[in-house]
Amino acid sequence: MSIYENVNAIRQQIAASARKAGRKPEEIKLIGVTKTICTSRISELLAAGVEIIGENRVQELLPKYEFFQKERIRPREWHFIGHLQKNKVKYIVDKVDLIHSVDSLDLALEINKRGEQIGKVVNILAEINIAGESSKHGIEPSEALEFAESLVNMRFVRLSGLMCIPPFVENAEDNRVFFRNLREIVGGIDKIFLDTKSISCHNEKPLELSMGMSADFSVAIEEGATMIRLGTALFGER
Repeated sequence: MSIYENVNAIRQQIAASARKAGRKPEEIKLIGVTKTICTSRISELLAAGVEIIGENRVQELLPKYEFFQKERIRPREWHFIGHLQKNKVKYIVDKVDLIHSVDSLDLALEINKRGEQIGKVVNILAEINIAGESSKHGIEPSEALEFAESLVNMRFVRLSGLMCIPPFVENAEDNRVFFRNLREIVGGIDKIFLDTKSISCHNEKPLELSMGMSADFSVAIEEGATMIRLGTALFGER
């Protein structure tokens, strides 16, 4: 199928999963993951109505960002969704609308420093290693609240929510428990900060849940995802 047809099919799946969970489809943001995808195919994706682009690598984001700055149709938002090294924060902090993959206090401090230098409050998600996999980056679930509290005094970082990358599984249902756990963690953070002058109140809207990819996004939506990150479902196998 074409990218346009893929987008339409995914929109239908999003709507069905949202209705099943008693949610509104418009609550879910579709992020097009464009790792290794050329600008012409990204243009097709934008023309099909996907407005948020997620990049995994700084070296790919930069030339694509510059290309679309000159185009009539451009992404409404750029998100960085891959592992981010501290020494590369300076290259993207002025370009992206959200960083999904903040996995340490040191990285948050660097983002805060770079945000202060350009006078920008940077929206971030805390990446949670929801399954405790040694092969993946992320904050341990038991340390998520402490991490959130550590951001309170950072004037140029805004915690917008949480993100996770669960294990690769054959059956999407096997990841339901991880999505549910992340939802419970974000609920705990919201509850703690609800009545205080805090990151959550500063954000002035509910915390986001970035979870669910091509193989399991329907289950993620049923468990509360507000952002889904899709590549293969949009573009086909790379």
